[in-house]
Amino acid sequence: MKGIHVTSEIGKLKKVCLHRPGDELLNLPPDELERLLFDDVPFLEVAQAEHDRFAEILREQGTEVLYLEQLVAEAFKAHPGAREEFLNEYIEEAGIKGQAMPAIVRDYLNSIEDDFEFVKKTMAGVAKSEIDLPHASSATLDDMVSAHSDKESDLIIDPMPNLYFTRDPFACVGNGVSLNRMYAVTRNRETLYGKYIFKYHPEYADTPLWFQRDAASHIEGGDILNLSNKALAVGISQRTQAAAIDILAQNIFWKTEGCEIEKIFAFDIPNCRAFMHLDTVFTQIDVDKFTIHPAIMGTLRVFELTKGATPGEVDIKEHTDSLEKILEYATGVDGIKLIPCGGGDPIAAAREQWNDGSNTLCVEPGTIVVYQRNNVTNDVLYKEGLNLLVMPSAELSRGRGGPRCMSMPFQREDL
Repeated sequence: MKGIHVTSEIGKLKKVCLHRPGDELLNLPPDELERLLFDDVPFLEVAQAEHDRFAEILREQGTEVLYLEQLVAEAFKAHPGAREEFLNEYIEEAGIKGQAMPAIVRDYLNSIEDDFEFVKKTMAGVAKSEIDLPHASSATLDDMVSAHSDKESDLIIDPMPNLYFTRDPFACVGNGVSLNRMYAVTRNRETLYGKYIFKYHPEYADTPLWFQRDAASHIEGGDILNLSNKALAVGISQRTQAAAIDILAQNIFWKTEGCEIEKIFAFDIPNCRAFMHLDTVFTQIDVDKFTIHPAIMGTLRVFELTKGATPGEVDIKEHTDSLEKILEYATGVDGIKLIPCGGGDPIAAAREQWNDGSNTLCVEPGTIVVYQRNNVTNDVLYKEGLNLLVMPSAELSRGRGGPRCMSMPFQREDL
């Protein structure tokens, strides 16, 4: 099997894309955490050890682990000129202040000859202490204030600390990809890496794109769930707009050949940090089972989008049935069971939802990767007969994402 192939959330996981946390976590100034979408500064050494164990667990299950940074470096090697093209876009989107600074940063990054190290550095960001700052004899006032003022950040280019959540910048659907436009500027730069993988990598070049990173509305991969080869679920959330789902539906139904999706189910979830994405609300863990945060029950509006009768038309109808019935209809499976995070206890559910107790990665039907710290939810899952692959999570969980968030399946076996 070559290229992208993902037609469910639970088919045996054959290939997955991860990003091992790197120096971007060392470039997280505490007073800029909110802007960079973090709540705390993880301890990098421990976070890396936890992530290495995550990758090891997946390999033990027969999954081939790919690393985002390595794929981008391979794309540069395969296509002369791709690295320069990438750097031009990267510099343009980096938010560099001062007229002379972009050229200085470009020279600094170009001095990194090894493509793999170059990619990791673009992810880590650039601090003022790393380069020769412009001086008055050769600089504008803008350069001097940006480079030397105490009021300015110590960062010239922000790090991408959220990048170990590879689920969000792009999402694999069928044999194609939704290359997303993300909610926050600080994260939208992450989608550049996907652009160059799916444009130039020998294994993934010319992958069909169901969505483009320059779209007018934002969408993130944590809101996109493959229910089957014919049905897709997308959350309307803090990070994904309904207008983006309209664009996705147009592209899937009318503008791009090769997609088998016939129905898109839009789940309207509360717009808040606790319910950041649809996959923090529920994830599929078996043919007939989903984990779910109990607070979501009774608050969901669900819309079904299908291809209309005339070109460009998309039909929409609202479902008012229970979530179980809607999921049974969407998946074609009778007897769907929803397993509540925290066992339904409101305090445990809120605590373990904050640490992504509902955000699990299914490796094959009934076998799921879970965070060790969510012991109440894990006990419930054990009692339901699930096979739990437990990973350490003290530091990785500080980024507010679970095993599903930290993984982007590239290939799954069909059910």
